[in-house]
This record gives sequence, structure tokens and C-alpha cells, in this order.
Amino acid sequence: MDFYQILQIIVPAMIALAAPLIFTALGGVFSERTGVVNIGLEGLMVIGAFVSIVFDLTFADQLGSWTPWISVIVAMVAAMIFSLLHAVATITFRADQTVSGVAINLLAVGLTLFLVKLIYGKGQTDVIQATFNKVDIPVLSDIPVIGKIFFSDGYYVSYIAILLAVAVWYIIYKTPVGLRIRAVGEHPMAADTMGVSVFKIRYLGVMLSGALGGIGGAVHALTVTNDFSHSTINGQGFMALAAMIFGKWHPLGAMGAGLFFGLAQSLSVVGASLPFFKDIPPVYLLIAPYVLTIIALTGFIGRADAPKASGQPYIKGKR
Repeated sequence: MDFYQILQIIVPAMIALAAPLIFTALGGVFSERTGVVNIGLEGLMVIGAFVSIVFDLTFADQLGSWTPWISVIVAMVAAMIFSLLHAVATITFRADQTVSGVAINLLAVGLTLFLVKLIYGKGQTDVIQATFNKVDIPVLSDIPVIGKIFFSDGYYVSYIAILLAVAVWYIIYKTPVGLRIRAVGEHPMAADTMGVSVFKIRYLGVMLSGALGGIGGAVHALTVTNDFSHSTINGQGFMALAAMIFGKWHPLGAMGAGLFFGLAQSLSVVGASLPFFKDIPPVYLLIAPYVLTIIALTGFIGRADAPKASGQPYIKGKR
């Protein structure tokens, strides 16, 4: 197996595993750019994964090949509604944002596992049959050299994640809505003085984080695990949070960090079949993504300043 063949294995796996992290990290960017810390990204991914798998299993016969796409949309809506718990607690009632996020994580895991046992009578769902198919991207996969590496044997939804990162960058930095989002996250009182509704913008940010976190969880469940159990979302939400911080709260930075962590995960999945890694004990490959996350956050990101109002509840008229 030559180096080119190795890249053909690693890169598609990297992009596929990075997609859920990118979606969820972009959701975190929206929330924290408005000033609301969202530790609950893990819980939002859990809700998205659970809803997508249950919907897929229930409606696969009726919806056919559209099932995984509609499952993602339903998961997005469910997680967005679930994120309102965090929004109401932190924005309306000014609860501690970190504590609320942790509560979201615990509630999501407990609720979904209870429902799984209630519906299926066991600790996990059945395996879905209607999944996303791997494809070669038309035209792009025919590009010499890089086409087979980057645009073959992948999922459309993975490339949508990368395109979405560019779209989110444009929204946040090039549109009036993005200016309001950044203003509320940096200086909410000044934004309020200029007629911007701080509460509406923050609700918008948290709900977008819920929607994108739900998509991230659904994509992970539908492309990686193909069922739902207690270990379906096993730290991916925290890795997405780390990707957001590693990317310095910037959409394109979060995408790059998501791809980096996706690479680490891909090595843990396909590394045992590669010449360079086959002699490494499997446990080292399994812990590699988390070790690299810690190393990246502590040693390579440099100075990373969160939005100035991040984590601070806003009280109208109070400095």
C-alpha cells in the first residue's frame, strides 16, 4: 500500500468524522458570539442522534431514500426546541450558563436512554437500514490526484458541513445580522442602546446552536454508529466545543479544528489497517483524538479571547 492509497483511506474518513464536529462547533460559535456559553452541545448532539435514529427506524418504509435527510431535519427541530431550556434558564432567568449546560447534558442522556428502554425494551435501538450512501462527487472526483483523495467515497452531508462553515463566516462577518450577533456578544449594552434586542439575538444564537448541534448528532448517528445507545455520542459534543475554542470562535477556524479532530478520530478507526499504525496497540489509537484535543487546546492555540460578554447575563439598564 503506497502513500497515495493511504490518503485515499484516511482523508474521506477524516471528512466524514469531522462533519458532525463542524456542524456542532458552528452552533457553538453562534451561541457564544451572542454571549451565551453553551456547554450543553453534547446533550444537543444526543437529542439529535436519538431523534434521527428513532425517526429513521419508524418511517424508513414510507420515505425510502429520503429517510436519512428528513431524519436530520426532524433531529434539527427537536434539538432546537430542546435548546430552549438552556435559553430560558440563562437568558430569561439569568441562571449560571455553565451549570445550565451541564444540566442539559445530563437531562439529554437520561431522557433518551429512558425513552430507548421504553420504546425498544433494551438499552439500544435496532440498527437502521436507510442510511446515507457514500458517493463520488460528480466532476470534482475526476480531478487528477486530489479528486480521488478529497471527493471520492464520501457523504454529501459531509461536504455540506464544509460549505456551511463558509456560509456562517459570511453571515457573521458580512451581514447586518452578523454585526448584531457580534455586538451583543462583545458589548450588549451598547447594542441595546442602538436598538438591538439583546434577548432576541441571544435566543436566536442559542436556538441556532441547538439546530446545528442536533444536525451534528444526527449526522454522527446516521453515518458512524447506525443505531442509538449510551455510547453513540461519547464526547463528540465536547470535542466540538474544543474545536470552537481551538478555532478561536471563528467559523472557518472551527471548521479547520473540526477537520483536525476528524483526522485524529479517523486514525483511531482505520489506523489498525494502515502500515504505519498496525503495530500500535489499539487502545492508543482510541485515546488519540482526546489526547490530541488536550494538546491542541493547551499547547498550540495561543491567546484565544472569547467574546467579552460571553457567560455574562444581561440586565437591561445595568452596567
